[in-house]
Parts: sequence; structure tokens; C-alpha cells
Amino acid sequence: MGDRHSWTAAPATAQRARSVLAAAWSCAVTAEGGREEFIGVHTVAEDGRVLLHLPDDSTLAATATATAICAPRGEPSAVLEFADVAPVPVRNRIRARLWMAGWFAPEEGHLAFHTTRAVLREPGGAVVVDLDEFVIAEPDPLALAEAQLLTHLADAHPDAVERLTRLVEPDSLHGAVRVQPLAVDRHGLTLRIERARGHGDVRLPFHRPADNVGQLTERMHVLLTQASSASCPRALQRQRTEGDG
Repeated sequence: MGDRHSWTAAPATAQRARSVLAAAWSCAVTAEGGREEFIGVHTVAEDGRVLLHLPDDSTLAATATATAICAPRGEPSAVLEFADVAPVPVRNRIRARLWMAGWFAPEEGHLAFHTTRAVLREPGGAVVVDLDEFVIAEPDPLALAEAQLLTHLADAHPDAVERLTRLVEPDSLHGAVRVQPLAVDRHGLTLRIERARGHGDVRLPFHRPADNVGQLTERMHVLLTQASSASCPRALQRQRTEGDG
């Protein structure tokens, strides 16, 4: 068991930010002309630049073009916001928010956003993302598959989720009424423990990183095997009864 914690079982800030950006399906843009929210209009270049393919009726395109011409290059003139939403229904589904300040440059068929500052806010607080690290970082290899993986785990294998709670410290399960899978990345699985009042998150690190879904299946199998040899926490005995009620 000691080997499970011999390495950093969490993604670096830059990789976490790139993962949020890669998986986000919507974004909000605040610029001189106001604030607009878009769905499915952005793509991400390999270096982390956000490319916006705006609809014809958007006022942002004209505003961004004028700002790019008039404002000194590199001076922040817009802010992009991306929300990381838990795919499984839980309390407080926003797991993180990524803000990117910078400026637009019109390119053929789209607007390219050049970032001058990025901030990632998670439950533990806000952290400024190092832009040099952000450029070279890659999204977590499970980022695009995470939503499907977690919803399948929650919907098709609730017994496995309950078994995994045997790896959680009993104190963390005190008063628990429901446990759901909140997040998964190459380093581990995070469970959301909901109580009558409030909630908490517990991370179960893998014994080694998973670089694809096949490796994730093996890592989950190891966790479940470890859980099978652990005693069932009494705090979760009533989870199923109260949930059915």
C-alpha cells in the first residue's frame, strides 16, 4: 500500500488547466462590447491558443477586430471563462473554473486568442497558471473520455462505487448519505461524499498513472481488489436505504 503514495498522485496545475480547456463544451467571453456565452464555437490549438469560430450574429467578432487594431499588442482586452462541470449529478457540480485574459487576433475564418494570464480556481483556491508550462502541457489522456467513464461507473456499477468506499477513512464517511464518482484522471479517482449538510471529496490514487482507457480499467481493478479485502464502513450501510427512499 505504501507504494501507492510514493509519487505525486495528482495532475500539475498547467495540465489540469489544459484538461479543463480540452473538455469544455462552452465558454463565456467578456470584452469591450459586453459578455457573450457560446456553445461549441471554440477549438484549441496544440499550444493552448483558443480559436473562436463565431456565429454571424455575434457582436464579439466586430468588437474583437476593432480592439485588436486599436489596442497595443499584448495588452489584455478580453477574458475567456471555462467551467469544468462534473458529468455525474452531484452537489456543486462546478469542479473548477479557468479564466484566461488576453487579446484577440483575427485570422482566416476565426479569432485567435493570445493569453497573457491564466487563473485556475478549484475548491482549494485559485492558482495562477505558468504560461510557459501551459503552452507545453498536454491535457490529461482521459480528459475527453472522462464524462462517459464516470457516468457509466455511476449508472451501471453503483455496487463498485460502494465497494470503493472501503478504501476511505471512516471519519470521512461519517454522516454520508450518498457517494458518487466526481472525477477521474490518469493519476486517480475522486469520490464526492455527500452528507445531510455539506459534502467532501476523497481521492483514491492509482498505483501508477493510466495513459489510456485500457490502463484505467486495470487501475480500477486494482482499487476494487484492494477494496474487497477491506471491511465495509458502517457509515455506508444506510446509503442504499436512504437513497431508495
